[in-house]
Formats: sequence, C-alpha cells, structure tokens
Amino acid sequence: MVDKERRRVSASQTEGLRRELNEAQKFELASLERFGWELKFVRRPLFQVPIPVVFDGERKKYAVLEPDGTLNENPGFKIRD
Repeated sequence: MVDKERRRVSASQTEGLRRELNEAQKFELASLERFGWELKFVRRPLFQVPIPVVFDGERKKYAVLEPDGTLNENPGFKIRD
C-alpha cells in the first residue's frame, strides 16, 4: 500500500522549526507531544509573526500555537488535505 503523505519532516527539520518558537510555545508543545501532537510546519505570512501549526497524532485535527503558548483550535484558516 502506498503512503499518501508526501510531506515528511525529518528530525533536523523539526529542530529547525522548534528554534522559531518562543519559550511559552516550546513549553506547550512539549505538553502536547505527550498526547501525540506534532509540530508540522510554521506559516510565515509577510510582515506578521510566524504561526506554528500542530497536528494531533491521527492527523484529524490541527491547531495553532499562539505567541502566549495557548492552543488555538480555531485559527481561522483551512489546511489542505
């Protein structure tokens, strides 16, 4: 069976993404990882702060880590399948 997921994140890429997080976001990410959530990518809108996007372990839900470390499960944008 062929795996449909084309976007793979290596360990070095994940570490690069983590460097873009502030301390509050890193702390929340560590808590989320205990429940299977993963940092998948960081959106970088022009002239705005970066937006870290996390997915649950089953890739059914996504959320944004806000600058204050809170989890926003309704970020106001859609993620393509």
